[in-house]
Amino acid sequence: MKKRFICTLLSLMITASMLTGCGSAKVADAASPSSYNEEATSEAPQKEKKHNTRNSSNSKKNTANGDTGAEAPSSETYDYAATEESVGLAADSAMYESYSYDHSYEKSYNDNYDSYYNNYYNTEEYSGITENGFSNAMTSPLSTFAADVDTASYSNFRRFVDQGYRLGDFPSGSIRTEEMVNYFTYDYEEPENGDIFGVNATISDCPWNEDSQLMILGINTKTMRKSKMPDSNIVFLIDVSGSMSSSNKLPLIQQSMELLMENFDENDRISIVTYASGTDIKLNGASGDEERRIMRTFNRLQAGGSTNGGDGIKLAYEVAEENFIEDGVNRVIICSDGDFNVGLTTQSELEDLISKEKESGIFLSVLGFGMNNYSDTTMETLADKGNGNYAYIDTLGEAKKVLVEEMSQTFVTVAKDVKLQVEFNPAMISEYRLVGYENRGLAAEDFTDDSKDGGEMGAGHQVTAIYEIVLADGEDDGSDLKYQDSSISRKGNRKDEYCTLSIAYKEPDRNRSQYEEYPIGAENYTRRPDDDFIFASMVAEASLALRNSEYLVDVAADEALEDIIDELENMKGLDEYQEEFLDLITEVADRSYSYNNYYDYE
Repeated sequence: MKKRFICTLLSLMITASMLTGCGSAKVADAASPSSYNEEATSEAPQKEKKHNTRNSSNSKKNTANGDTGAEAPSSETYDYAATEESVGLAADSAMYESYSYDHSYEKSYNDNYDSYYNNYYNTEEYSGITENGFSNAMTSPLSTFAADVDTASYSNFRRFVDQGYRLGDFPSGSIRTEEMVNYFTYDYEEPENGDIFGVNATISDCPWNEDSQLMILGINTKTMRKSKMPDSNIVFLIDVSGSMSSSNKLPLIQQSMELLMENFDENDRISIVTYASGTDIKLNGASGDEERRIMRTFNRLQAGGSTNGGDGIKLAYEVAEENFIEDGVNRVIICSDGDFNVGLTTQSELEDLISKEKESGIFLSVLGFGMNNYSDTTMETLADKGNGNYAYIDTLGEAKKVLVEEMSQTFVTVAKDVKLQVEFNPAMISEYRLVGYENRGLAAEDFTDDSKDGGEMGAGHQVTAIYEIVLADGEDDGSDLKYQDSSISRKGNRKDEYCTLSIAYKEPDRNRSQYEEYPIGAENYTRRPDDDFIFASMVAEASLALRNSEYLVDVAADEALEDIIDELENMKGLDEYQEEFLDLITEVADRSYSYNNYYDYE
C-alpha cells in the first residue's frame, strides 16, 4: 500500500506542477532515492550486523533498474506515461533501498524484486512435509525407513538463494533435511572384508536443543574407479516440450551432456529419446566413442509442444531393453522440468507406470532442470518409485558434480531396495525422532517385506541419518502394563548398547533381501565430535531454520543461522562445497537481517 500511495501521490504532483507551469525538477529531486533514504534511515537503530562476508550474485545484475534521477521533459514534448513510470521507479527505488541497512541500493532492489516475482508468479510444486515427532523408545522401539541418496533439495535451495530468497520465503516442502545433509561427502570408513556397507556412528550434543543429543549414522558403499565401471547402456530421455526453451533447461542439458560424453567408450551404448506432444527416438544404441555424432544429435534438439512424459517413459524403457547389457549398467536418465501435461499426468498414474517399468531390471536417474513451472513432486515420485536417484541441476558445475565427479555413484548400483531399521534400547534412550526422511518412512513390518520399496545405493554412495535422542533416566517405566511384558530385557539393562542398526538390501540382480546388523555402543558417545559430525549437524540445523521448524527449541531461526555461520567460520579444512554452503547461509542471514532491520525501524 505504501508503494502504491507514494507512486500515486508523486504522479499527481508532477501533473499538477506541469499544468501550473511549475518546474518539475524539484519533484523529481524530492523523490530521489538518496534523499528519501537519508531521511528514512537517519534515526534507524544502529544494530551491529554480525555477518556480511558474501557478495550477492544478484548485485551483479544490470543496474539499469536503478536509474531514477531523470527530470520530467518540457511541456512541449511532455510524455505523461514516461514521467509517471520514472517517478514510480524513483519511489520504488527509495522503498527498496531502505530495506538495506548498508544502503546497498542495487543489491536490495534486485533481491526484493526477485523474491517478490518468484513468490508471486510461481507454479512450482512441492509435496507437503509433516516433520517426524518424538517416539517413546519403550512403546515404539523400532524406527524404519528407506535409504535415500537424493540431493535435489540442496541444489534447489542454492537456486532459491541465488534468486533472492530470505528466511520465510522457501517452500517448506522444498527443504528436505536428508537431501541437504546427503549432498555432502563425509570421511566415513569404507566397507571391509568384502562387506557391502561401512557403518559409522557418533552420539554427541544437539546444537539446537540442550535437552537432547544427536546420533548421526553414516552408511557408505565401496568406491569404484571409472576405469572399473562395467559397460553401460544409457538411454537419455529428454523433455523437449515448449516449457524447456529457457537457458537453464534444454540448453543446460546440452552443455551437461558434453561433459558426460567424454567418459564413454566403444563398449557403451548411448540412446536418445525425446518427448513433447509426441515421442521420438533420435539415437538408438550408438557406440559410446561416437562422441561427435552423439553431441550433434543433442545439439539439434529444439523445444516446442506439450509434455507427454508418460509415453516418453514407456518408449525409453523399450529402447533400454532392446540394448540391454548383461552384467552391465542399464539405466534411463530423465532430463525434465517435471511439468507433464498430456497423457499420464497424475502422481498415482506416474507411480503405477514407473513401478511397473522398474521390474525390467533397468534403473533410473532423474535430473531436474528449470524453475517457475518446476514440479519437484513429479520428479521425486519417479525417482522414489523407479529404483532411482534424483538430482537437481541448476548450474553446469552441478552437472559436473553429478555426472562426472560422482559418475559411479549415479550410474552403478551396488544395492537396491535398501531399508534401515534402528531398534532403540529404552534403558539408554527414552525418546527419539528421525530428523528428515519424512517421505521415506516405513512400517516396522515393511523391513522384512520384499514387496516394499527401499532406496538405491551406487558405488561410493553415502547415506547419513540423524536422530535427535533423549537419554533415559534409568527407570523402567514399562513394568506396570497389565496385558504385556514391556520391561527392559537383561541385554538392555547391561547398558552397553544405545541401539542396533539393521540394514536390508537386495543385490542388483536379485529379488530377495539380505540383512546385516550393527550395534551402536557406549564407545560411540563423545563430548568432542569430529568435523563430520559438526558439519552434518550444522546442515541439519540450517534445514530446520529454513523451514522454521517447531523442533528448533533453543534458538530462533535467524539466531540459528548466525550460530551456524560462527561455527563454520571457525572450522578448518572446509572443501569447496562446504565453503559454498557457508556462503549461501551467510547470504540468507544477511538478506534477512537487512529486511527485518527495515521493518524493525518502521
